[in-house]
Amino acid sequence: MFESAQLGRKVDRDTFAQREPELREALLDAQLRLATAGFSVVIVVAGAEGAGKGETVNLLLNWLDARGIETHALGAPSEEELERPEYYRFWRRLPGKGRIGIFFGSWYTRPISQHSLGNLDEAGLEDGLRRIVDFERMLEDEGVLLVKVWLHITRDQQAKRFKALAKNPDTAWRVTKMDWRFHKTYDQFVNSASRAIRRTSTGQSPWHIIEAWDARYRHLTVAETLLAAIEQRLAAELPPAEAQSVVPAPVRPNVISSLDLSRTVPEAEYRKELIRRQLAIGRMARDLQDRKRSAVLVFEGSDAAGKGGTIRRVTQALDARFYQVVQIAAPTDEERARPYLWRFWRNLPRWGHFTIFDRSWYGRVLVERLEGLCPPADWQRAYGEINAFEEQLVLSGSTVLKFWLTTSKDEQLRRFQEREAMGFKRYKITGEDWRNREKWDAYEAAACDMVERTSSELAPWTLVEAEDKHYARLKVLRTVEEGLARALDRK
Repeated sequence: MFESAQLGRKVDRDTFAQREPELREALLDAQLRLATAGFSVVIVVAGAEGAGKGETVNLLLNWLDARGIETHALGAPSEEELERPEYYRFWRRLPGKGRIGIFFGSWYTRPISQHSLGNLDEAGLEDGLRRIVDFERMLEDEGVLLVKVWLHITRDQQAKRFKALAKNPDTAWRVTKMDWRFHKTYDQFVNSASRAIRRTSTGQSPWHIIEAWDARYRHLTVAETLLAAIEQRLAAELPPAEAQSVVPAPVRPNVISSLDLSRTVPEAEYRKELIRRQLAIGRMARDLQDRKRSAVLVFEGSDAAGKGGTIRRVTQALDARFYQVVQIAAPTDEERARPYLWRFWRNLPRWGHFTIFDRSWYGRVLVERLEGLCPPADWQRAYGEINAFEEQLVLSGSTVLKFWLTTSKDEQLRRFQEREAMGFKRYKITGEDWRNREKWDAYEAAACDMVERTSSELAPWTLVEAEDKHYARLKVLRTVEEGLARALDRK
């Protein structure tokens, strides 16, 4: 694969000096136009140790306006990052629209390096590459321009580079024992890298393999590659796809309309079981930290179905220091400038903690779909993106519990009217609630699509009959207790 990057290409000093001013000016001009464009740029700088990745990034920072660039040189994950999904550290650093993010030390580092060292088997490598493909497809679909450059040097060149750095007292610190360990496994590294590049090089985000031994050739080629990618994207930049409301036709019976809403719990029984369930949840919640586990609870449902009251019964069982309730409203400007799931990744819990979402990422396939707040292509692909997101949550140690609370249409009307009549509840009812009520059948149909396409063994939906608030709260508490028991391997 790397034969074309081993041809001994060089650029002499005069040629570099001649081309540098024009190239720098063109890059700055492209960056200026990018600032008002509707996309961001993510640059992945990867390659063998000693190939000049740091020097290349420094060059880009010198040639471009640093105010529009975010640089992320990621080494080993921090303790905070280890307690969250693998891609958390990359998600939280994605640049907003009009900006450039440079990653050296990226999502490619772990699968390639661990496989080359023999710490990751074939299945593990393939699984890691599958996640990369899913992640980058999501970035592309969200409009991110992904520029991936691989800086290649031969094994002999790597040894020469290490020896030269080690010989100079001012640069000796740059060569570590780990670098020499990687040098010994150079052939395995190249094999693992070749597989990764073949598997993840796509029409939208191809890899650019660059011969890196000669610094001037490397610098010019990387800069020209970046400029060409930005210029091409700016030239092809189209106006945003038009959003339109897509209202599914209701089909009955369905999984929601078939729920038995007549289920109730006597007051005395409710009070007794409520305390018992809360105590059990509280005890298990205290053990999550030791087991390197966390919990993510998602609450969706029809308006006035009792989500807020149910969430309060869950949080009453928890230590306030170890949970947060995230209430999802319309995205901010900062959130709109990044991929849709970004604002949810930011709130993921550490080990021993709960994050409870009152509304969630499912808004894309519910309200945004029905109200025409995003183009059809966006919500249609969201099912797969959500499944991949939740898979990462579970595999990182999070117990994901998702609840859909529903009442009858008549009960919703009664609760709406009650809220309007009571001063301390009036803030809960808005004109939007009444407008949503007019689309009852459409929301029910969209929720059925959601359940069908995102209820998995790893993160199943629990449908909650919420006509009787007491019954709904106990069902949720029982499900939380059972979910925590499974997470802690308790029957």
